[in-house]
Amino acid sequence: MEVHINDNLFNVIPLLSSKDIQKGMMGKKFDGSFDGMLFFMKKGPQGFWMKNCIIPLDIIFIDGNRISSIQHSCEPCKTEKCQTYDGFGDLVLELQGGTCKKYDISEGDKLIFN
Repeated sequence: MEVHINDNLFNVIPLLSSKDIQKGMMGKKFDGSFDGMLFFMKKGPQGFWMKNCIIPLDIIFIDGNRISSIQHSCEPCKTEKCQTYDGFGDLVLELQGGTCKKYDISEGDKLIFN
């Protein structure tokens, strides 16, 4: 699935099932076959953590087709007490940490989905 933000194109893996959503980027690296993961959620407050993730991630909360908030370069967590990164929306996009700053992606930006 393709996601356009400003003039940037990202190839993302859509996650629809609760099992896939719970696992997310746990134990995964970006290997060039995808740029991120797009989580389809019920609209409302969302909380994500970085348990068993390998690399830092930008966590982008999306309400409809606009970015409502961004948590930048969230660090991996290896313990049982991991920090939660909160936002609001019906979609959450995880990209490699630093991507939003690199491409000047900010709150309020519009997304186009293909």
